[in-house]
Amino acid sequence: MKRTQRTAGAVVGSAVGDALGGPFEFGPPGAFSARFPAPGVGGEMCGGGGWDPGEATDDTQMAVLVAESLLERGELDLPDIFARFQRWAASEPKDIGLQTEDVLTNGMSWDLAAALHFQVNQRAAGNGSLMRASTSAVHFAAAGQEPTMNAARRIAALTHGDRAAWEGTAIFHELIRVTFEDSDPLASLPDVLALVHPDHRDRYARVLSPHWHPDQATEFNGAVWPCLGSAVWALRTTAGFEEAVRAAIDLGGDTDTVAAVTGGLAGAYYGLDAIPAHWIQPLHVPLPGFDGRVLRHEDLLDLAQRLDEAPCAPVAV
Repeated sequence: MKRTQRTAGAVVGSAVGDALGGPFEFGPPGAFSARFPAPGVGGEMCGGGGWDPGEATDDTQMAVLVAESLLERGELDLPDIFARFQRWAASEPKDIGLQTEDVLTNGMSWDLAAALHFQVNQRAAGNGSLMRASTSAVHFAAAGQEPTMNAARRIAALTHGDRAAWEGTAIFHELIRVTFEDSDPLASLPDVLALVHPDHRDRYARVLSPHWHPDQATEFNGAVWPCLGSAVWALRTTAGFEEAVRAAIDLGGDTDTVAAVTGGLAGAYYGLDAIPAHWIQPLHVPLPGFDGRVLRHEDLLDLAQRLDEAPCAPVAV
């Protein structure tokens, strides 16, 4: 498969999963298939819950902000990404995680805000850094294993002070990189887990095991490790992009993010052409706080191509 199929599949696939899952967020298991029992019929981009049909949520909005910073700055400029996040948060987007909102509005600098939140709350392992990682994973894949995982950790730390969130995002980056090399991401998991910080390795080994099922999760899938574990489970137990995303949404709970992560992995694995056209056509990504801009799927394709082709420069501090 051509690399462009995989890079576009990762970015568009994540956005598609996000937009499909948004209307079912915090709903019960099986709600998606109960409403759309026959795959391939169409109409699944239904909207609801405050979302228009095909509208992507904060997951993809933040992923686009990361992408545009990487491309415009030509480097991983962490203060610039944080400033874009702040501008977005100040515009009162339809959806923003409570933890992310606090970090972006607490008045602290980019390098202290998340750490302070974690110090005060002792809870910062939500999936909010993982949900936006498709674009950075595409960009840093060509740089190699260590650079892509380190970049993931640095971007995650902008809003999440708990290292658990950093490690989950780093695993996702590496699974995308491996997939772009035409290798099996599931087969690579033992090697990837060896690169996870020892304090968090066992936790991720458990949820990424071939024998794990989301029913065994001890935390809500809004936490980073069951979210990633659920996405890997959906990829492992299904046979195509559509089936994987349907399985992810049918888990219930934080459906937009679990489906966004699943869509990123499955899009990279199966390629852009595996994503149903009737899911892509209505897809759109509003960018609150950025002059009313709305990205369509053509814009996401362009982003994916430029992210993959742009050189990966050192981190700016």
